[in-house]
Amino acid sequence: MYHFKLVSTPVGELKLVASERGLAAILWKNDDPHGSRFLPQTRDEAHPVLIEAERQLREYFAGERRCFTLPLDFVGTEFQKKVWNALVAIPFGETRSYSEIARQIGHPQAVRAVGAANGRNPLSIVAPCHRVIGANGKLTGFAGGLEVKAFLLDLEMPQKAGVLPLFVEEPR
Repeated sequence: MYHFKLVSTPVGELKLVASERGLAAILWKNDDPHGSRFLPQTRDEAHPVLIEAERQLREYFAGERRCFTLPLDFVGTEFQKKVWNALVAIPFGETRSYSEIARQIGHPQAVRAVGAANGRNPLSIVAPCHRVIGANGKLTGFAGGLEVKAFLLDLEMPQKAGVLPLFVEEPR
């Protein structure tokens, strides 16, 4: 059984989903509306993990939190879990490329698989897939949209705000 709570944030309404083991998902408006990987669900405004997740997200958006300290319940393959745990290890204010993560988890040739796992990350922001960029420095896909990805990176790196390009011009 999963429990959920809707939370209003500077990047829009997020649906927080928790199991008895921890936070299982942060769903965006454009995600599967019911988070079908996380069924059945019941609305639970008083679930302790959801209350704590909301508090830590508010602190993050206020610039008062650099690291989340929540119990996480990753639901995925062993490879996906390796990638998602590598995301959690990316320090606040830093970025990594897909190839760097592939090397870090011991699968240097699995760059595309790392990208696919990154795209299936159920815990964006907390398992910060927004900190993963292309090898060329370009911002790549993000469940919340590239504008939100840029917003989150700017929030974490205000001294570099607007420096990371959404699109890289191709040589002529």
